[in-house]
Amino acid sequence: MAECKQEVFEFQAHGSRKVTADFSGGYLSSEGGAVFLRGVDLRMGLIERLAGCFSDYRLPCLVEHKVAELLRQRIGALALGDEDLNDHDRRRLDPLHARIAGKADVLGEDRLCEGDKGKALAAHSTLNRLELGVLGGDARYKKIIARPQEIEALLIEEGIKAIPRKSREIILDFDATDDPLHGHQEGAFFHGYYRSYCYLPLYCFCGNVPLLARLRDAKGDASSGTVEALEKIRLRHPEALWAQGAHHCASRQRIRP
Repeated sequence: MAECKQEVFEFQAHGSRKVTADFSGGYLSSEGGAVFLRGVDLRMGLIERLAGCFSDYRLPCLVEHKVAELLRQRIGALALGDEDLNDHDRRRLDPLHARIAGKADVLGEDRLCEGDKGKALAAHSTLNRLELGVLGGDARYKKIIARPQEIEALLIEEGIKAIPRKSREIILDFDATDDPLHGHQEGAFFHGYYRSYCYLPLYCFCGNVPLLARLRDAKGDASSGTVEALEKIRLRHPEALWAQGAHHCASRQRIRP
């Protein structure tokens, strides 16, 4: 049987205008705005420094996805609204997302395995090893280990840099809110105020500048860890907050019960 694939379809004209659907353009991406994220990343260099907060114990000769590339892929997908790792099985086919992740081979033509040809980015299983890599885990799979204290210090430092240096007063706003859970995630507890199973992350903002985001379960008090977090922020860059015009620092808490 002859295989016929029609690539151009003619529709009813709109006045003097011709209406045509043409599918001969190859793979097209609908998320061109993500290129902006790539520009921001190149200017700030934040993800490259964030990659320095991970220990990579993989064999270099077998590594196809650097830690920085994995982070760009995952963070870019989160910024575009794809929270699930399964979504990356579709995204890894998109050359635009490969470019955003910093891949030189955006078409995936140089992949080692034949089954990965044409898929420049990592699959969800590889990203899962990145996210679940913890000390004491299964050394066979989780060989990319995050150093949480360094990550937190880096994000606090970047947040402090964004505070205007001539501020006469700054207000650090600590708040806890719910992160609803819809499955059987580890550490899921029922919260009476929000009436759902959720996490209860702690946030600290200075105006619209995020200084801290700490994931917590919902079994503790909403204000738990606030004093310790404030001390970390103060000690991280005291000359920026205290010595350069910040004459008064107030801590305003809006912690729900």
